[in-house]
Amino acid sequence: MRLEAETIVRQATWTRAVSVLVNNPKGGTGKTPTAVILAGVIASIRGGSTAVLEVSDDPGALGYRAEGNPKLGLGELVRDIDQVKTAGRLHGYTAPQTSFADVIASTGRRDRLTGEAVVSVCKVIDEFYGIRVMDSGNVTTSSAFQGAASVADVLVIPVMNAGDSVLEAIQLLEELRAAGGQPKRLADTAIAIRLTDGRPENQAVTAEVARLLKEAGVTSLHEVPYDAHIAERQQITLSKLAPATRDAFAAAAAAVVISLKNSVLTDH
Repeated sequence: MRLEAETIVRQATWTRAVSVLVNNPKGGTGKTPTAVILAGVIASIRGGSTAVLEVSDDPGALGYRAEGNPKLGLGELVRDIDQVKTAGRLHGYTAPQTSFADVIASTGRRDRLTGEAVVSVCKVIDEFYGIRVMDSGNVTTSSAFQGAASVADVLVIPVMNAGDSVLEAIQLLEELRAAGGQPKRLADTAIAIRLTDGRPENQAVTAEVARLLKEAGVTSLHEVPYDAHIAERQQITLSKLAPATRDAFAAAAAAVVISLKNSVLTDH
């Protein structure tokens, strides 16, 4: 099964850079681990060319959950963006991962991120990376989120086995559909990833979460089993994840890649 998923991820091609937006307005639903692992799995299969970008208004958890402690990051990249003309220069603002993904996150305090800054940074990243995964914040009405949504091809929604984590996600889908155009397309092709944090699971709640997502038009739901390495809330290293976790994320990555291919096809 994993072999099949990895083949789909490895052999997918498109004629422009593509992008994944990871969001659930509800905090604590695993947005950052999902972004790091999804990008890491894709990068490890494809041999790199995958960037993970923080697009939250204020500094988020991405810098804490990624490997390494880079000197330069998102704040400096936004400041210097007009001077970044080469892959070598851009690489100086990243935290390279053992998965071969490159993370661009905050290294400390920075100015509040605007939609304009998100779009200009993404434009430069897309010149040097084939895939861009964006780890977003909780405020979907913010300028930064709106900017990220405008330059995204696929929406990935992490959820927990709790009703509130799904209800806020459904509200996001409704907002995106109401906006029409590209945001509506993100909602219509959204992919959900259900994480497990180790708390007791209620089968009735599990079934209800799946039902609510399906009713909201989410036809792709991927289950990720409990993983002690994710639960540690420390830096995430792909090789420390359980095989079942890698399998689940490989399947989710294959679904994302298929959706990315379809998104590029609808350009024409």
